[in-house]
Amino acid sequence: MPNVCDYASIRLEQGGVSPPRHRGPRGGQTVRLKGKVAIVTGGSRGIGAAICRRFGKEGAKVAVVGHKNMTKANEVVAEIMKAGGTAKAFKADVAKPAQCDKLAKDVLKAWGTIDILVNNAGIFQWASVEDTTEKLWDDQHDLNLKGAFFMTKAVVPTMKKKRKGKIVNITSIAGVGGFPNSAAYCATKGGLEIMTKALCLELAKHGINVNSLAPGNIRTDMNVRLRKGDKNYDKRQASLTPSGIGHLDPNDLAGAAVYFSSDDAAQTHGATLLVDGGWSAW
Repeated sequence: MPNVCDYASIRLEQGGVSPPRHRGPRGGQTVRLKGKVAIVTGGSRGIGAAICRRFGKEGAKVAVVGHKNMTKANEVVAEIMKAGGTAKAFKADVAKPAQCDKLAKDVLKAWGTIDILVNNAGIFQWASVEDTTEKLWDDQHDLNLKGAFFMTKAVVPTMKKKRKGKIVNITSIAGVGGFPNSAAYCATKGGLEIMTKALCLELAKHGINVNSLAPGNIRTDMNVRLRKGDKNYDKRQASLTPSGIGHLDPNDLAGAAVYFSSDDAAQTHGATLLVDGGWSAW
């Protein structure tokens, strides 16, 4: 039986055509986020950093938001600027509403507007029911869910005023289906999924698109401990996806984030896009 790559080859041999690709600023084609101002929380690493870099290539001015490791945030900014883009690092603990408000004001002061918000900041901690402390529960909810809400609240007035804006919530397959030993985390991501739909119903009439991206297992430093502690981990993960890819790369999310943040998604509201290598198709 041919694999996924074989099917693509067969399609081309039968006269199929590849879909058009949007290139970066130096690629000769129109970039989809040119002149837009984007805030990406958790932008210093993993999925957030990949989205920041891609937004920079697509012409956006990127607010790379970090908290504990601003060195990494500044490195992402340097990469974007070296590639010809525009970016600036901002420090904020988005689990604290006052810092969400300050971040929005600082970005407005720097660039005059806010067009895009990507709520990506989050933490994940394994724990059984018995081992889940109040602090562990609160830490994950404060950042993953409360932080996304209050960041949204901070940017909505600007978006309402111009009757246009894009909000992208990074959720998880853990918010669509449950996983053992992670009830607190699953609850935050499930809550963020429903919050996306609730905000859509409230904000769509103001020209604001609210959607979510639900990644599968992404190879980031959040799960490096799991990969190192189990020699069969990667093989087992690969068996869970029809594509056989197992862990996705953070860059696999970036293109989807560009779509949700662009004018191409003008009539996409309250949607969840699963980027999981086919895991959810089983």
